[in-house]
Amino acid sequence: MHKKTYAMRYVAGQPAERIFPPGAMLHVGQALPPGVPLPTEGASLRVLVWNIFKQQRAEWLSVLQNFGKDAHLVLLQEAQTTPELVRFATSNYLAADQVPAFVLPQHPSGVMTLAAAHPVYCCPLREREPLLRLAKSALVTAYPLPGGEMLMVVNVHAVNFSLGIDVYSKQLGPIGEQIQHHRGPVILAGDFNAWSRQRMNALFRFAREMSLREVRFTDDHRRKAFGRPLDFVFYRGMNVVEASVLVTRASDHNPLLVEFHPGKPELI
Repeated sequence: MHKKTYAMRYVAGQPAERIFPPGAMLHVGQALPPGVPLPTEGASLRVLVWNIFKQQRAEWLSVLQNFGKDAHLVLLQEAQTTPELVRFATSNYLAADQVPAFVLPQHPSGVMTLAAAHPVYCCPLREREPLLRLAKSALVTAYPLPGGEMLMVVNVHAVNFSLGIDVYSKQLGPIGEQIQHHRGPVILAGDFNAWSRQRMNALFRFAREMSLREVRFTDDHRRKAFGRPLDFVFYRGMNVVEASVLVTRASDHNPLLVEFHPGKPELI
């Protein structure tokens, strides 16, 4: 029997709360509760994307303290809910939502989205690795923007060990349904484990179908496997102001830093 998928929400001064998938998708069914917009100073939105390697290496906290605390959104993969990470998240962000993909001896690990605003929508997703039988997770959250639009944020850790791309494409399916139903700007980011040509083709085909554009990094130090980058940021309905990759030994992946300007994208 499948375990029920849920997210854990961490907010300062409150007990951790279990969030189950909503009954209806964003913009479908009930009206969303009003929310306080993401505080985008100077109309720019800063996003950090990082597979944090279950905090197994030294210096992960200093990287987050130096680069994470100024971001409006932090999308972590392989985030283990250790007291140190939960303390950082709740001290610097209004809400942190994690989808426990699998439970380690002490703390569950999975994708975690830290945000400078409370999400008004939260949909956790899980997909099982066919060979290892471990699960990978994804999280769809939505936040109001100052201009009145709703930003959808999708934090993904894609299945890694599979023969062919059936399970890989299957994991993208429910994510695509969420994006297709959404009428506002979108950020889709994370560790996509796109280490084969088949996976890369499936990912870029998916991005095209969703009208998403890829963030390009001029000085590209993203973690690679078989010569292909694993971490990506895709977007629509916004402009990229700046994008960089931070080189660090604090994880087996390097963090991606992207600054967006919400608003109509410029035509290229």
